[in-house]
Amino acid sequence: MAQIPEVGRPDRIQCDTASPASRKRLFVGRANMATASVLQARSAGFSFENCKRNALVEANATDLGLRVPTARKTGTTICGVVYKDGVVLGADTRATEGMIVADKNCSKIHYISPNIYCCGAGTAADTEMTTQIISSNLELHSLSTGRLPRVATANRMLKQMLFRYQGYIGAALVLGGVDCNGPHLYSIYPHGSTDKLPYVTMGSGSLAAMAVFEDRYMPDMEEEDAKRLVRDAIAGGIFNDLGSGSNIDLCVISKGKVDYLRPHDEANKKGVRAGSYKYKCGTTGVLTKAVTPLHTELVEETIQTMDTS
Repeated sequence: MAQIPEVGRPDRIQCDTASPASRKRLFVGRANMATASVLQARSAGFSFENCKRNALVEANATDLGLRVPTARKTGTTICGVVYKDGVVLGADTRATEGMIVADKNCSKIHYISPNIYCCGAGTAADTEMTTQIISSNLELHSLSTGRLPRVATANRMLKQMLFRYQGYIGAALVLGGVDCNGPHLYSIYPHGSTDKLPYVTMGSGSLAAMAVFEDRYMPDMEEEDAKRLVRDAIAGGIFNDLGSGSNIDLCVISKGKVDYLRPHDEANKKGVRAGSYKYKCGTTGVLTKAVTPLHTELVEETIQTMDTS
């Protein structure tokens, strides 16, 4: 029976009809070409092969009925500053769900240990659970050692946990506290990188807050000056970022003392309506009117008492 060659594959025709010696030469030639392509030195500069691959996958994803995942957008303004005797942390109180304000008075300053607190930005559930887990582990560490935990210990535990999950835990944190080595302030990013600075900001309103810090920060500030600076930095995020709003919470941490001010200030006070939205009867004409009576029958009636304890 005659063999039907594949369309568009002349090399297949040559292989099927060639002698064993010709087949061996063709195979050796292909092997040499593959080796040459592997051993070929890469050209200088950046390689955009993955970018081309991603663009090709994205272009074909819609045809296959797939949707390319997008980054979750969140809104918050959190910050902190080191002053002469301790650390001041600040946060707004708006929690958003897309473009909807889900909570006007949510708490974004989380307890870690008696001398350490942490502000959270990003996915609310991630910041809550991450800080609770580290707080529990630090409590066990404190009971084991008989000492208050150090801020560097909390920083290391948080960054190792976030790095382990490669950024899938959407928690951007500002960690502050006072230990035996003095006041410390860290910013921790969702992928696990950290910075130790005299003043830090995080969240969608961080640029506005950082502008206030860079303009007015001074080393060795007094407590009242530091509280006023953090208050104005959070207010800058509230008035310039749609994802931040409502009240301003502060947490002042010093040696042996924590002052949690919730709320410290209300930046966006609700105004009074200038006009009335009530209209007199007859303002809008009624063209037709129909009343349909509903005939109902009571089948069963049950009364339950509410537990208010």
